[in-house]
Amino acid sequence: MVGVENVFTPRDHQALTLNRRTLLMGGAAFAAKPTVGRPGRVRPHDAGWPKPAAWEGLNAQCGGQLHKVEFPLDACSGGEAGCADLFRQLRNPYFIGDNVGLTQTLGWVDAWVTRPSAYAVAARNNADVAAAVNFARAHRLRLVVKGGGHSYLGTSNAADSLMIWTRRMNDIVLHDAFVPHGGGNATPQPAVSIGAGAIWQQAYNAVTTKAGRYVQGGGCMTVGVAGLVQSGGFGSFSKGFGTAAASLLEAEIVTADGAVRVVNDFRDAELFWALKGGGGGSFGVVTRVTLRTHALPAFFGAINARITATSHAARRKLAERVIQFYAESLCNPHWGEQITFRPDGIAVSMTFQGLTQAQAEETWRSFFAWIAATPADYSMKKPVVAAIPAQRFWDAALWKMVPGVVHTDDRAGAAAENIFWAGDGGQVGQVLHGYQSAWLPRGLLHADRRSELVDALMSAADRWGVTLHFNKGLAGAAPETIGAARNTATNPAVLDAFALAIIAGEEPPAYPGVAGHEPDVAAARADAENINAAMAPIRQLLPAPAAYVSESDYFEKAWAAAYWGGNYGRLGAVKRAYDRDGLFFVHHGVGSEEWSADGFTRV
Repeated sequence: MVGVENVFTPRDHQALTLNRRTLLMGGAAFAAKPTVGRPGRVRPHDAGWPKPAAWEGLNAQCGGQLHKVEFPLDACSGGEAGCADLFRQLRNPYFIGDNVGLTQTLGWVDAWVTRPSAYAVAARNNADVAAAVNFARAHRLRLVVKGGGHSYLGTSNAADSLMIWTRRMNDIVLHDAFVPHGGGNATPQPAVSIGAGAIWQQAYNAVTTKAGRYVQGGGCMTVGVAGLVQSGGFGSFSKGFGTAAASLLEAEIVTADGAVRVVNDFRDAELFWALKGGGGGSFGVVTRVTLRTHALPAFFGAINARITATSHAARRKLAERVIQFYAESLCNPHWGEQITFRPDGIAVSMTFQGLTQAQAEETWRSFFAWIAATPADYSMKKPVVAAIPAQRFWDAALWKMVPGVVHTDDRAGAAAENIFWAGDGGQVGQVLHGYQSAWLPRGLLHADRRSELVDALMSAADRWGVTLHFNKGLAGAAPETIGAARNTATNPAVLDAFALAIIAGEEPPAYPGVAGHEPDVAAARADAENINAAMAPIRQLLPAPAAYVSESDYFEKAWAAAYWGGNYGRLGAVKRAYDRDGLFFVHHGVGSEEWSADGFTRV
């Protein structure tokens, strides 16, 4: 998103002391060791691993698209000379996305580390996907699906697995009057069909820049389309246009039996509902999604400001004022993105839609006047407010002319539209130290509860910066937008949430065992402790855990309730109906409490 800062707050205000857990674990590994192969899911060293002839047969079925996966980080075994350029390229999300052996997040200290699959099918169509699914089922292989490869929880990779890689399935087709299969008298509507391997920059380029329409997608340009839809899907303008899942009109999916199904409200309706926010990788391999498109507003825009307080008392007054201002002026369909509460003040990185620049400036005039009226308490550089024609919001040609807003794919021969927001650059190739999120109910904005909210935000900011993502809560959206989201599998808490609070930490590309590029395990554990402590006062405000599946804690104990709330029982029924043997398994995915990664029923 334009000018939006990375949510990961630097550690320069914290003392990175070793905690008791660090001392006890000593030099423990970067992540938990992979599960040892047992007779549930077959691994390469097991007698049941497919023979070369079987792999050759799969390759023939897939038109030569079966590849033995090479892990780029193996080149680092020769020392720095073998990996200096690789670690430079690990800052480029397009390089990572085009490499079957890599993921956009390289790992999470003490949780997981990216590992290459044994083989991958670079699928071109649903027939290739079905062949791979049937092969994995017949040979009892661990199966993994990767599109954009952005999973923070590591769900798009698994060692010793067969990967279905959908990157090449990126066709985009616009429809003037789409009617779902079997829809009978359903009203035709503008829509777009997008292959599972497409990323959002490709979708926005086709739908908005070229065709002058809007499709609800992600704020990060390099996130995969299908994965975002299945996780729920929030973008910069979700309060105005809803979630990506709520925009889904139809999907094509290969289920565990190898069947290719076209699902919608009229065909396999329960499976279709589960795909709208039930999490990727749990119900099958989605090969295509069709999403409704919207008329573009005249303008999209952004505002960026940094306000520093000179004292603790001034900082509290600032927090109180900004919460009141948001409740009264910004909790509506026009505004999205972030405000970060820091130890020294706040940072505003928000977007708007359907307003002119003058209207956006007028909205903020009283707030900035309040800041300017007390120069002894606050300092602020001149805020930046900008609106552009909405059709050019993802136009690579425009942003390449504006210094510092985007980064480009610097590989030779890269497509001209391959750009990504500079504010998302810190997430590329990252290693996570900790990640906490929680939906905040609208009731906390009421006058009689604002003090509680401000206390929690101040306490959190004293330990670690906390960012409120207003576009990731639907309170303030139009009734029809909330109604559409209600018919998805996402935790219903999002309907009444005014924001998603995120506290997280990371480090640049790193990998265990690579000299000069190993993760800082001690710092990571200290960070994780501080992040958990910072989120504690915010969690105390909430009646029940509620978190966004794509941006959440790997170690969340109450994950089913947090991700899906009362929808989880219904999702479990869909899982049992379409994947009773647990072929599709991901960490904290629907049904994962019943199956282990090796294919055993849990007792």
